[in-house]
Amino acid sequence: MGVKQALKSLDAFPRAEDHLMQKTKSGAVVSIIGLIIMATLFLHELRYYLTTYTVHQMSVDLKRGETLPIHINMTFPSLPCEVLSVDAIDMSGKHEVDLDTNIWKLRLNSYGHIIGTEYLSDLVEKGHTDHKHDEDKEHHEDSDQKIHAHGFDQDAENMVKKVKKALADGEGCRVYGVLDVQRVAGNFHMSVHGLNIFVAQMIFEGATHVNVSHIIHDLSFGPKYPGIHNPLDGTARILRGTSGTFKYYIKIVPTEYKYISKEVLPTNQFSVTEYFSPMNEFDRTWPAVYFLYDLSPITVTIKEERRSFLHFITRLCAVLGGTFALTGMLDRWMYRLLETLTKPNTRIVF
Repeated sequence: MGVKQALKSLDAFPRAEDHLMQKTKSGAVVSIIGLIIMATLFLHELRYYLTTYTVHQMSVDLKRGETLPIHINMTFPSLPCEVLSVDAIDMSGKHEVDLDTNIWKLRLNSYGHIIGTEYLSDLVEKGHTDHKHDEDKEHHEDSDQKIHAHGFDQDAENMVKKVKKALADGEGCRVYGVLDVQRVAGNFHMSVHGLNIFVAQMIFEGATHVNVSHIIHDLSFGPKYPGIHNPLDGTARILRGTSGTFKYYIKIVPTEYKYISKEVLPTNQFSVTEYFSPMNEFDRTWPAVYFLYDLSPITVTIKEERRSFLHFITRLCAVLGGTFALTGMLDRWMYRLLETLTKPNTRIVF
């Protein structure tokens, strides 16, 4: 009997007899409110436990010998596809020949509707440049050699007439696809550099008449991961009554995204600084849209993680226990208040 009495003395939840317990309407209201609050908090905590969060880590980039995929999706509303070229040049000093390139050009009418499609298997310029990015001179010198070798034939004249008609009709061009370049600093650009300088002069009658207005629908350096924000997506630069060269200086940060399933997605994120150089009639260069990129030596690893089950139980006990204690206090206060208001006044007579 002594052991049983000792165990009973440790009971932290003594129970009263049923006939000593009184149930009230106010207690029922408080109980219902408490159950609703506890159910809401339980669902909130459950969702919080099931939701993953990300942890960012940084380390030195050790990747070597890999290519850099560049996803492009841009519209040039004032340049026909016949004159628009895409060139990619890196800073390694090598002649980039036969890059694995998949680029399409879509002809657009003045309303932005597609009127033709062309696959470009050789959009990448086979050449390189120095660190000053003087591509214009190099392109035109190559074109001059070609025109002196072959002459200004009937095909060139027909092309000039065709492009002039497209310009008069308000034709534009949409360029999209993937460029696979070496993983070194370099640039790619959209321009009329693929034209012979005399042909370009006959078409536009001067560099100041080349309108490189553009809309960047999508520009990324690898697949997208949850939460990524590419700063140039949705960028629109429309020129009216002027011309010039756009330069986007891009800093690429190698990134690895690790899902909760341990699957790893290699990709890149980037920051960008924009610069616009107006064109005047004395400039010897032609307008273009340049994307000059460089790679960071640091890799960012983004890991998806989930909160521990013990953490979930701890928070659940805290919120449910706190709600139960609070509603118990509220019930006692309401009972005493109602008892005070409904208790009849008594007078003491001497």
